[in-house]
Amino acid sequence: MTFSAVFHGSVDCEPSKANNHTTTMEDYQSLSHTRWQCKYHVIFIPKCRRKALYGAVRRAIGEVFHRLAEQKDCRIEEGHIMPDHVHMLIHIPPKLAVSSVVGYLKGKSAIHVARHVLKRQRNFAGCNLWARGYFVDTVGRDIEKIRKYIREQEAEDRRLDQLELPVTNPR
Repeated sequence: MTFSAVFHGSVDCEPSKANNHTTTMEDYQSLSHTRWQCKYHVIFIPKCRRKALYGAVRRAIGEVFHRLAEQKDCRIEEGHIMPDHVHMLIHIPPKLAVSSVVGYLKGKSAIHVARHVLKRQRNFAGCNLWARGYFVDTVGRDIEKIRKYIREQEAEDRRLDQLELPVTNPR
């Protein structure tokens, strides 16, 4: 399930810009003294890589990620929620550290899941949804390759799962 399927209208990329490999100044975002285009491919997993992102959690978390990113002046351009990990292509302004944004997304989304999905009212101290680490890579000129990878990840995982046949004992 992609984030855009969960949160309609979330992908702001125009097709004409996606196919054009030349970058113009209009493609960059701006702060008061800075023009920037900082895109990152971020992947993180649930605690112990358990398959916890399904059903109600999976439906709710895409919209939550988008709202949390907007609160930090970030934008999730592409994303995909798998049962055991999350991929996202996110714009993060240069005034923010990637680690602080990812920590904020993971922490606040875990609280949201505990309150609204698991219906807990307090004592979130023992509720660990996400593992401590994450993967991040800067996205340069190969943005279309990254987008394609994120979109096709679920199909590729299914294909690889089918290759792993259970070993049976011939006795």
